[in-house]
This record gives sequence, C-alpha cells and structure tokens, in this order.
Amino acid sequence: MNYSAANTDLWNAMLQLGYLSGILLLANVLRRKIPLVRKSLMPTAVLAGFIAFIVRNLGILKLDGVFMENVTYHAIALGFIALSLRIIKKPEPASNEYLTGPKSGALIVSTYLVQGAIGIIITILLSYTLSPGLFKAAGILLPMGFGQGPGQANNVGATYEQLGFTGGQSFGLSIAAAGFLCACLVGVVYINVLHRKNKIKIKTAEEIAEVLTVEDFQDKNEIPISQSIDRLSIQIAMVLFVYLLTYLISLGITQLTSSLSPGLAATVNPLIWGFNFIIGSLVAMAFKGTIGWFKNRRWMLRQYPNNFLLDRISGFAFDFMIVAGIAAIDVTDLEGLWLPFIVLSIVGGIITFCYLAKLCKIIYPNYYYEGFLSMYGMLTGTISTGVLLLREIDPSYKTPAATNLLTGSSFAIVLGAPMLVLIGLAPKSDLLLFITLGLMLVYLALLVLFLVKVKKTRRQKKVKS
Repeated sequence: MNYSAANTDLWNAMLQLGYLSGILLLANVLRRKIPLVRKSLMPTAVLAGFIAFIVRNLGILKLDGVFMENVTYHAIALGFIALSLRIIKKPEPASNEYLTGPKSGALIVSTYLVQGAIGIIITILLSYTLSPGLFKAAGILLPMGFGQGPGQANNVGATYEQLGFTGGQSFGLSIAAAGFLCACLVGVVYINVLHRKNKIKIKTAEEIAEVLTVEDFQDKNEIPISQSIDRLSIQIAMVLFVYLLTYLISLGITQLTSSLSPGLAATVNPLIWGFNFIIGSLVAMAFKGTIGWFKNRRWMLRQYPNNFLLDRISGFAFDFMIVAGIAAIDVTDLEGLWLPFIVLSIVGGIITFCYLAKLCKIIYPNYYYEGFLSMYGMLTGTISTGVLLLREIDPSYKTPAATNLLTGSSFAIVLGAPMLVLIGLAPKSDLLLFITLGLMLVYLALLVLFLVKVKKTRRQKKVKS
C-alpha cells in the first residue's frame, strides 16, 4: 500500500480534520485574548466557522466542501446519539412552576412555525415579484437554520436540492450562519440596553470556573476508568455502534418503502436520511433501555454509559458540526439568492425577537429576561448560544432558564414531529405549499392557545383557593 502524500484517499480526511482543528484552536486563542471578540459572546466554534469560511473562499486553505458537508451531516447524528445515551437521573421535586417543560417545548415549536410561516410568505412573494423562479418552499429553511442550526439546515437544504432548489444546501447553511450572528450581535446589544436602563445587572465578564466533584465524573457501580479497555473507548464504541444500527434501520425502512410504494418513497426516503439524528436518538434510547433491562435481571452488573464522557463526545461532535457547517457555505451557490437570503435573515431575526419577547412574559413571568435571552439565543443559533447569553445575567444558573432549554427541547422533539411531514410536503407543488402554510398557521394557533390558556387556568385556580 502507498502511504505517501500521493494517496489522497489515505490522507485527505486527516488533513481536513487537521485544518478544522487548527482553526478551532486559533479561534479559541482569539476569543480568550481579544476583549472585543470575548465581549461579543460569539461561541468559539462559530468564530472558527467564520474563519474557515473566509480562508476557504479566499483560497488560502484547500478545505474540501464535500468533506465539510459530510462532517456536518454525521456530526449532528453522533452528537444527539451521545446525548440520548446519557443516564437520566431522577428528577428533583417539582417546583411551583406549572408545566414549564411542556410550555417551553410548545414555545420552541411555535417559534419554528412562526419562522416557517414567515419564511414561506416571504419566498412566495419574492417568487412572484423581485425573484422570479425562486424555489417557493425555500422559506422553510429559516426555522431549520435559525431554530435548529447548521446540521439540520444542511440536511434539509440538501434534500431540497434534490427536489430542484439549486444552491439549497449553501442557502440553508448561510441562514444558519446569519442566525448565529443574530444571536450574538442582537443578544449582546439587547443585554447592554437593559443594563443601561438598570433592568438587569451584568455579571463579571471573566469565565466562571466550574467546580466539579467525583459525582460529576462518574456514577455508582460504573465500569473502571481503564482496565482491559478504556472507559472512553466504551463510550465511543456505543455511539458508533448505535449509529451503525441507525444506518441499518434507515436502510431497511427506505428499501421497504421503495418496494411497496415508489411514489411515497420519493417523499419519505429523503426525510428519513435527512432526519437520521432523530432515528439515531430513538435507537440510542432503545439501546440504553436494553442495558437497563439487562441490569434489572442481573445479567449485567456494571453501568456502561458515563454521562461526563458522553457530554464531552456530544460537545466535540457539535463543535465540529458548527465549524464544518459554516465552512461548507459556497458563496458561488448563492448567486441569485442574495435578496431572499438577506430578507429572510433580517425579517426572521426581528419576528423571532418580537414573538419571544411577547410569549416569554407569559411563560416566564418570574425570570423574564433570563428566559427570553436563553430562548432567543437558542432559536436563532443553538443551545450553546442560548446558554452564553444567559450566563451574562445568570452565571450561576439560579433561575430555571437553563433547565428549560433542555426540558423544552425534549418536549419539542415530540411536538415538532408534524413539521417533518410538512417539510416533505411543501416543495411538491404550489397547492401543497399553500396547504402546508395553512396547516402551520393552524398548529401555531393551537400551541399559542395552549400557552396562554394554561396560564389563565392556573390564575383562576389560585383565585378560587
């Protein structure tokens, strides 16, 4: 075998990962040493992504666009699988907040629907006026990029490219990049405005050191750190094995669908592969449940999943997903799409801000600013940007805002399931696109009614008591 540089199949993946790693380390130094960058609250991975985007499009580094897209696609699935394998500890006694978890999930999904409806309306109007020939369903990429980040924007954009949206993948990734800028810049400006008005107190700008105990690193009766096999090796092996099962299950479903109904397969199969991270999460939970079943029957005596290491694996996967996702944006693919991109980004940011500002007052009356900033950061960037904005005014997480991001996201997976059908339905025809828009508005009205009615019902109960 040829081990020299001439064997590009051997060295390309290592070189590309090395480039991304070097850029990530550079971004970390810049964020730590440059006060302006640090005060911007831009996550290191996002900064690294923009650096990679610049050096790639200027030709300074030969970053492989296809490889970047592959990293983005696989990393989102691996990250969610690692999170789903975590052992969930028994919940603490419920607080006096009423259905905060379900309401946070409903808020997240309703924001997706607001972004999706506004996005569709904008792209429909532009297709009939200033941008003839524009892919009318392109507006659905607004909640994918803003609400779910570069991983899902990449997947849905690639799916839409197969359905005729030229440049859809880069368009979705560009929307996600604009969402990060919106989360960081608008969030920081808003925090400073509130501070000047004495509505909040900004905490110290220094990074807050985390105090970890032995319980944070391991639970009782876990496998040894390093015996015949390293504990980290076990965690990585479980994640990769679950991903293999995910692939086999997805392959089986798509092949079965294709054999039974080719017409249905044309709609369903791209969604199955595009949303492989959801299937991966379900498989991971089933795998974790199987381990628990073995333990209950004493067939397995040790606990194999380690939450601390699984968190590190998911963090690693999501960091590289963000860097590769932004780096994968190809400016040339956006030719003819700059107008819808700019309009969607600006209007999407404004609408998201106004909608969350209104609803968060109802859902989080006792910690409105913490609840709003965390949700705004997450629903324009990722959960990491939501936490970054929250840490500026609640660094010790004294409010439930950080927990709401996690519990709300869990409920959002269930409540957001109907959107999977709508995403596949919208691009099929103009009629189906308008039907999709109508269904989104109906579902949005139901979720908003749930959010508002729950609050009113609780107040009425208090008065009667």
